[in-house]
Amino acid sequence: MPSFRARTRSPAGMTFGALIGLVMAASPSRAEPPIRSPEDAACRLEARAKVFVAPNPRGLELEELGLQIYYACMKRLSQAAEPVQRVGRRHSRRHRRR
Repeated sequence: MPSFRARTRSPAGMTFGALIGLVMAASPSRAEPPIRSPEDAACRLEARAKVFVAPNPRGLELEELGLQIYYACMKRLSQAAEPVQRVGRRHSRRHRRR
């Protein structure tokens, strides 16, 4: 016959385990910030796809290597999106005072 202590430990242990499980499910350890633009989404996908196949001569951790790939992609896309500046007249017209 189980003792009084054994009967009271079981529900408390299950409650504590359920509470820990709920906390772990509600707060992920590494949540990513929300996606801000189509370029951001594309660079995240590129970094995820290349992180395991990219050369890593400095022995960086996977997160650091993924960040390097992401920032290189964002830089490349921002340079491609910059408009070409036209060379035009540098002086402006003066208005006559009346």
